[in-house]
Amino acid sequence: MRRMFWKLLRGKAERARTRSAKLVTASGAHAEWAAGFTDAELTAAAAEHVDDLLKFLAVAREAADRALGERPFDEQLLGAARLLAGDVVEMATGEGKTLSGAIAAAAFALRGRSVHVVSVNDYLARRDAEWMAPLYALFGVTVGWVGSVSTKAERREAYAAQVTYAPVSEIGFDLLRDRLATSVAALVAPENDVAIVDEADSVLVDEARVPLVLAGAAEGVAPSRSITELVRTLRPGVDFTGDQEGRNVALTDVGAAVVEASLEIDLYSEEHISSTLTLVNLALHARVLLIKDVHYLVKDGQVHLINESRGRVANLQRWPDGLQAAVEAKEGLAPSESGEVLDTMTVQGLIRRYKTVCGMTGTAVVAAEQLQTFYNLEVAKIPPHRPFVRVDEPDRLFDTVEEKETAIVEHVLEVHATGQPILLGTLDVAESERLADRLRAAGVECTVLNAKNDAKEAAIIAEAGTYGTVTVSTQMAGRGTDIRLGGADQHDAERVRETGGLYVIGTGRQLSRRLDDQLRGRAGRQGDPGRSVFFVSLTDELVLRYGPVRNPKMIDHLQRVADAEMLTTHSNTWRYNQLLEHQRDQLAKDRDEVLRTDRALKDLEGPAAERLKELRAEDIPEEVLEETARRVTLHHMDRCWADHLALLAELRETIHLRALARENPLDEFHRVAIPAFRQDLPAELTARTVETFDAVPITAEGADLPAAGIIRPTSTWTYMVQDNPSGSELTRSIDGIAKLVRRRSGGKVSAPADT
Repeated sequence: MRRMFWKLLRGKAERARTRSAKLVTASGAHAEWAAGFTDAELTAAAAEHVDDLLKFLAVAREAADRALGERPFDEQLLGAARLLAGDVVEMATGEGKTLSGAIAAAAFALRGRSVHVVSVNDYLARRDAEWMAPLYALFGVTVGWVGSVSTKAERREAYAAQVTYAPVSEIGFDLLRDRLATSVAALVAPENDVAIVDEADSVLVDEARVPLVLAGAAEGVAPSRSITELVRTLRPGVDFTGDQEGRNVALTDVGAAVVEASLEIDLYSEEHISSTLTLVNLALHARVLLIKDVHYLVKDGQVHLINESRGRVANLQRWPDGLQAAVEAKEGLAPSESGEVLDTMTVQGLIRRYKTVCGMTGTAVVAAEQLQTFYNLEVAKIPPHRPFVRVDEPDRLFDTVEEKETAIVEHVLEVHATGQPILLGTLDVAESERLADRLRAAGVECTVLNAKNDAKEAAIIAEAGTYGTVTVSTQMAGRGTDIRLGGADQHDAERVRETGGLYVIGTGRQLSRRLDDQLRGRAGRQGDPGRSVFFVSLTDELVLRYGPVRNPKMIDHLQRVADAEMLTTHSNTWRYNQLLEHQRDQLAKDRDEVLRTDRALKDLEGPAAERLKELRAEDIPEEVLEETARRVTLHHMDRCWADHLALLAELRETIHLRALARENPLDEFHRVAIPAFRQDLPAELTARTVETFDAVPITAEGADLPAAGIIRPTSTWTYMVQDNPSGSELTRSIDGIAKLVRRRSGGKVSAPADT
């Protein structure tokens, strides 16, 4: 049944693509008509015919030619047409999806829609907005971009444009910050209308469960130097053990005894089980499971996480506070600022707020099931403009990593002798530097591109296709870049074609086939020749976790198993998050009404009637009463929501135990979470609001809110939480830290510094 379902869906998508392709072909007959317009007439024609796709595509082709000097291929117009139909389009590397996205964005804007082109980082958001700006100008459409360093004024201006390019994280953070606003004038982010998601599989699948977090400062909690040093001395296999997948590690009885003797405590006593034991576990996880130059790197005296799917520094990401501090302690660094979570939202929850979602990427088909399941999105595969001639060689399988790397170096030496440019795609930073050292020792000069020098990415990639070049890169070379054969030198480009084009060599298979496909896709752009091959060892993570394998052909099967596991995990996580997103939306609507109307004062007319009667008898202006009621209500709304998030986090911590009692954990989660939101939260909100309103000093000039404990953060800081396996010891350790932070902060949030 499932196979038949997907077959029917693919058939439906293919018929829709065929209809659009015929429309694009027919639009070619209007090329002369569009060419006859002046620029002003072309602008008017775009607005006039935006709902007539046949003529609009002809206008778009002419506009792109005039504004950018790039005349779109039929395939690019087909991509734009399917974006307008609400699909995720798969376009191979170098096929010009940026232009397709801009044409679709302009059409949405001309139809009166507000468009966000959602990117994966600041660089691509700014580059694409500035690159496509002349085209938007000719369409008569305004465009702006948002980055992490954008000021509040710059953000308002960018969001006021008809089309806004921005990283997904910045859009989410602006929405979260708006939910702390105490005046309409302080709002920044507009309504979520249309999202065109660039690198759609990365944003909608790989990072879907990543929480965007808004925090206010709280007392930091981190393993002490003595605990960190003690954990450093513990012996693997004796004092602690871990699982084969590298997801969990725990003290043995022997290890617990060593810790107790060293610290002179009873580790499992009521006094220490929720404090010292948690800190020891965090230090142990930091030592064993988080590896420098694989999961993170140390740069400029700070710990920077590495985004595993991109190979880049994840500037806005951090582990939940206790673990982040544990890694910093491990590296001998001062712990960074900790914080109490004020609000949080997953990337998936953010994207699902948009009324219309579409996207583009080079690898969508493999993610089609998840895109359909979680976003009800179809995938349209756009054929390449020129025939695809890259040769993908069979995987080469080895027993050990040492044998594999020796074979890789020998193969690079052999190919390099021919002058064929090589892109060596590695699994992590440590491997990239290790192989680069071995190649240099063998006499091969190479350029390294990894998270340590990502600022030089554009320059390095621009030269990666030149004759005789060897580039060693992490997965970051697979996104948002375009490797041209010969660089800008056409003579060199022909010489490179004669060698066989760019040769991509993968040093191991990723857990997801899409990441491997992205790496392969660096070669063979727009009909260029190219080759690719992957070297795999029996001790690679994919094989250890999902193996064993007897021949290279089984690797694809292991990746399908890994993708299925990811889908299951994603589904389970989303089933819990759905309720939270629904509750967040309901509270946001109520908060917005309080922010924009006199609802807060009306709600106090009953429970605070005596206080209001006294204040009105003192001739306190009605606008002062209204503003005071609003500020008090908003404060407690935000505090009650933060407490509700903490409650649900603690509930999730133990909910898996319900399965042992033959109960459905999700049902039990809902049984507690729903009344907590519908009954407990409103009752607590009313009680706190009335108590504060009765106590706050109010004069004709205004209310002394700080005197009543209404002290809001004057600023906030944001980060993205690195995802961790649900239900692991790591998760429970983190939850323990969260409890400590909440207990020590006493529910108070001071004014932190902006990040």
